[in-house]
Amino acid sequence: KLFTIQKAHPPTASPIPDFPTDMAPRPTSLALLSAFSAIFSVEGWSTTTNASPTSRRMAPTGPIHMSADPAASAGGGGTLLVSHLSAIGTPSCRLILASQSPRRREILDMMGLGGRYAHTPSPLDESALQKELAGKEGITPETYARTLAERKAEALGLVMVEGGETEVEGDADTTFILGSDTIVDLDGHILEKPTDKAEAVGMISRLSGRWHKVHTGVALYRVCESVSGGDGRLSLVSSFTDTARVKFADLSERDVVAYVSTGEPMDKAGSYGIQGVGGQLVESMEGDFFSVMGLPMHRLSRELARAVSSLK
Repeated sequence: KLFTIQKAHPPTASPIPDFPTDMAPRPTSLALLSAFSAIFSVEGWSTTTNASPTSRRMAPTGPIHMSADPAASAGGGGTLLVSHLSAIGTPSCRLILASQSPRRREILDMMGLGGRYAHTPSPLDESALQKELAGKEGITPETYARTLAERKAEALGLVMVEGGETEVEGDADTTFILGSDTIVDLDGHILEKPTDKAEAVGMISRLSGRWHKVHTGVALYRVCESVSGGDGRLSLVSSFTDTARVKFADLSERDVVAYVSTGEPMDKAGSYGIQGVGGQLVESMEGDFFSVMGLPMHRLSRELARAVSSLK
């Protein structure tokens, strides 16, 4: 029941004060008063009618009950990580980011995971894998990014399963390992991190005034049971590639050189960082901003929520 309509009592006769002619009140009909009563008489509240219709006030008709836990009243298991944050960073479940990227750590922190995960670089020889993939025919940029993410997480997981040393301390019943890789795709050509300033200038000049794609590959591996004794089991939980489209403004040579001189492009795929000074180069984009930054927040939230839910 959304509304309680109460019949308004007819007003009792009472003298009407004198008003100036230009401010004389218009007669108020009983139907109009009843309409206002219907609007304000929501469940838990009703209008109180006194002798004079001008003295109406709001009065509670009964207690208003509110759930102390909004998530509980919403029902369902929660499809986003925000509903499962308390499960991560416990003896039962921990998360390790197989990367030292400050941008990816910043995104995880923004997702509410600050202090709930560990991070360590993957032992993978990334350069060797990049050359291997570049030499294969039929490897799309999307597959390239996803494969790199899978191998990064898998390499760290294998070290843990085999009882090798890592920079991550502690143990857990289940450990999730998150790997990721971001590349820039210009007409099917992959732009990795520049090797020097000259290459950075060349990349940005090629992107000037044009649309390009940014692919971020994400992989989540799971290590079950105790890993300290080398008897853990490693399995791939999920992997995907998220793609965004970005358009650069027409850049002058001076703009390009000035940006490269900031030093920001040197550790970034495609030679720019959208979350920093490089954001000035971007005219428009389509897709997830965080995917361009290094981790697609929404899609990762769903994958982590599904992974954590599977433990219950």
